[in-house]
Amino acid sequence: MLLPKRTKFRRQHRGRLKGVSNANTVVFGEYGIQALEPVWLTSRQIEATRRTLTRYVRNNGKIWIRIFPDKPITERAAESRMGSGKGTVEYWVAVIKPGAILFEINGLDKETARKVLKLASYKLPIKTKIIEKI
Repeated sequence: MLLPKRTKFRRQHRGRLKGVSNANTVVFGEYGIQALEPVWLTSRQIEATRRTLTRYVRNNGKIWIRIFPDKPITERAAESRMGSGKGTVEYWVAVIKPGAILFEINGLDKETARKVLKLASYKLPIKTKIIEKI
């Protein structure tokens, strides 16, 4: 699973999911998955999607993961009393805004690429769109 090697600070504020993404065009591959909703994607969800893509792409093509989970999400221990600071880091998320390109693939024909990206998008908890390089 993806997570940062080291960070400057251990814990972060939650922040807000407003606005749209600037990274909204396919740059590296021929086809890509574009997010249509704002969401926190966990490193587990990204890994599940990556595995689905690699199962079909393998030697024929190449995969680019355009997102990285760099936001730590903390949780308090079960049945702990109030106070005594923020909880420990439980998992990492990537902050996704609408329009962001999540994954890109190359080296497959149009029909196969669409099929593969559709299967991969089932692993994601948001509405997505398959787009081509302009």
